[in-house]
Amino acid sequence: MTPQHKKGAQQSLAPFSVTTDRFSFKEGDEIIVRLLAVSAPFTGFMLQAREVGGSSPLGSFTVTSGEAQLLTCNGLPNSAVSHTSDSPKSSIQGIWRAPTSGNLNSIQFSASFVKDYSTFWVGVRSSPVTYNIAAAPSTNSTSVTSTVSNSSTGCDSTKVCFSQPLYCDPGVSPDCYFLSAMTSPGDTAIQLEMTGPSDGYIAIGFSDDQRMGNDDIYICGRDSGGLIQLQHAFSTGRKIPAILPLGNVSDVKSSVNNGIISCSFTTRNPISTLRSGASSSLYYLMIVHGPSNNGIIGIHTGTFISDTKVDISSPQVVTSEKEPPIIKAHGSLMLIAWMTTGSLGMIIARYLKGVAKGKHYFGKDVWFLVHVFLMTLTVAATIIAFILAFSEVGGWSGGAHPVLGCIVMILAFFQPIGAMFRCGPQHHWRFLFNWSHALNAVAIKGLAVAAIFTGLSYFNTSEDGWLLKVMGGFVGWEATMYILLEFHIRWKRNDHTENASETTSMELVLLVLFFLGNIAFLVALLVGIGSS
Repeated sequence: MTPQHKKGAQQSLAPFSVTTDRFSFKEGDEIIVRLLAVSAPFTGFMLQAREVGGSSPLGSFTVTSGEAQLLTCNGLPNSAVSHTSDSPKSSIQGIWRAPTSGNLNSIQFSASFVKDYSTFWVGVRSSPVTYNIAAAPSTNSTSVTSTVSNSSTGCDSTKVCFSQPLYCDPGVSPDCYFLSAMTSPGDTAIQLEMTGPSDGYIAIGFSDDQRMGNDDIYICGRDSGGLIQLQHAFSTGRKIPAILPLGNVSDVKSSVNNGIISCSFTTRNPISTLRSGASSSLYYLMIVHGPSNNGIIGIHTGTFISDTKVDISSPQVVTSEKEPPIIKAHGSLMLIAWMTTGSLGMIIARYLKGVAKGKHYFGKDVWFLVHVFLMTLTVAATIIAFILAFSEVGGWSGGAHPVLGCIVMILAFFQPIGAMFRCGPQHHWRFLFNWSHALNAVAIKGLAVAAIFTGLSYFNTSEDGWLLKVMGGFVGWEATMYILLEFHIRWKRNDHTENASETTSMELVLLVLFFLGNIAFLVALLVGIGSS
């Protein structure tokens, strides 16, 4: 598989890929294999099927293009495919047939690509295709008919494009969710493309509003036999969409490569957002993705919606829906509550009881009053944020974030109630309250941080994920300050000097330092949420 060009193979990531139209196979099955150029064409190639980890060719190929020829390798006829000329190629397709007998195992397709005489790559592999004796037959009305090569070329000039992150190119970025639509004057046909990373399916939808329900949907995902298939569906409310006949759809192409699912097709079905069949010319565009099980799609784990209605006959680049102000308020309140006021309240109760020692107001220590005030703000902000989220969404959104948020809300609600019924400081059971109160606070803090991370992922739309990185720095800053404060309090306990003013000054310095860093991170995240 190594070209004898007196040069070594490139060790960098190859700008080419090997894709298949299914994830599993059985004896005698046929698999469509495609060699794709990502950025620059290739002039030569060689393709074989091998057991995962093996080095011997397996099965046989057929080809229909004059740019490809069959070879005999290791005495096995038609077990490899190669080029017939050095003309530039952007894609090659072959059909591989599995052996009808023998001890079969999971396979991979391995290819060599030649860009020019001195530049070539060896061992470019497809995703594994699992041997499964119960695999479904390979014939499917929506399986691949030719190569899929979705890209952002022509966006804003010949087709409508909607992507997440904005302006990403599916031919370059593996994390790009992409939808394009192109029409021709005087023709009802719409050419649609969709691409995105998913372990189950991706889907595109056309809607009259920015909520799920009454949407015209096309689903590109795995069926029970491992094929990537195209389905037409209509959603009603938040239920799993009802599958419809595919209708007047042609030129269906699909592929999966390294977890990236792609489909392209031409449809002459009228876009309908009502079961009555009424059609409009303006729609909100949607991209969703999620898992599937035996060909049945699950609840989507990611959703991207255009910020305005779009005329798909007018080429343009469409931007994503901005988060509703109520959701931004929800995120901001939770962030302030559990990364600022809650943190300060916990630090004062744990480390700063000695500050303003001897001063009382309303018969209580100053540290205690400040602690109660801060934690009251924290719980109040949590309750308000909780109500805002449910009032805006109007239901259960799914995923880990609402689960974490509900647990935080429940624990935070009972924390002050337990404190109101605590026994006196000298009571022999007081240690039970102290430990339970402290452990519950730590649990709330940990769960709140996890909820904030999952929540920020909804706001984070940049390719570099800067919001999550800033949050990581925020947590690291707090952890560092907690360690310094803990070290200081333990040192003070073991110190036999009487210089209380010096230790108090150090505690105040650490508190001010913590507050300044906290505010810097908080402002950065609030700005990110506000501009998302």
